[in-house]
Amino acid sequence: MLEKILTHKRAELSLRKKRCPQSQLEASLHLAPPPRPFAQALRFPGKVRIIAEIKRASPRGPIRPDADPVKIARLYQRGGAAAVSVLVDERFFGGKPAFLRLVRWEIDLPLLYKEFVLDPYQVYEARLLGADAVLLIARLLRTEELRMLKELAASLGMDSLVEVHSRDDLQKALAVGAEFIGINNRDLATFRVSLQTTRLLRPLIPPEVVVVSASGISSPLALTCLREWKVDAALIGEALMAAPDPEAKLRELVTAAEGGEGGCSE
Repeated sequence: MLEKILTHKRAELSLRKKRCPQSQLEASLHLAPPPRPFAQALRFPGKVRIIAEIKRASPRGPIRPDADPVKIARLYQRGGAAAVSVLVDERFFGGKPAFLRLVRWEIDLPLLYKEFVLDPYQVYEARLLGADAVLLIARLLRTEELRMLKELAASLGMDSLVEVHSRDDLQKALAVGAEFIGINNRDLATFRVSLQTTRLLRPLIPPEVVVVSASGISSPLALTCLREWKVDAALIGEALMAAPDPEAKLRELVTAAEGGEGGCSE
């Protein structure tokens, strides 16, 4: 599935560059709203902050296919999210780049451009849309590509959330000086999920790095575990989007993330 996604993404990028060249994006950057601190918004010792994700679908199928991204973003802000992730891939995740622009003008929370970023074009697009951070997946990029994209994002005022799933990924992230690392509990090759990925990788990350755990987080117990493992934030999408009342579900998880009773038995 991953190779299918990447093949489509490369073809999609080629078409988009023809329709709107990168030079045009660069020339329009002065129109973008100013960037806001993203990683900094997640630092709260002793608590886990929640990045709530707008995710209409996944490669496994629809989740909330007709969801209004602006309405969902407002629910997330009311529900206590520290930041919002916006999936912009249309083919596999039901998103659109325009969703990020719409959300940017409606809420005050920092926004993550969630995409399979392979090219500087996407980083410029993210900033023009109003993103405050971009996702860079270590597995998909050579070390020098990762470094270049991270430096480009920084030059535009954005944070880079560098996603890792293995020790090799983590080594690559640290080699480029990543200060904001996301541990994906989902193996992109098999799509299997285990929260133990975070438990095993977290101790290998320096304490000054802001750490996010993503995928497979749907219960108060999971948030309790992340608190014990000294994770700064959890990125949660499907559990919220599939809930009958996303705002109520988010409030339940925020309560656990900020410190409830009981310990981790994962």
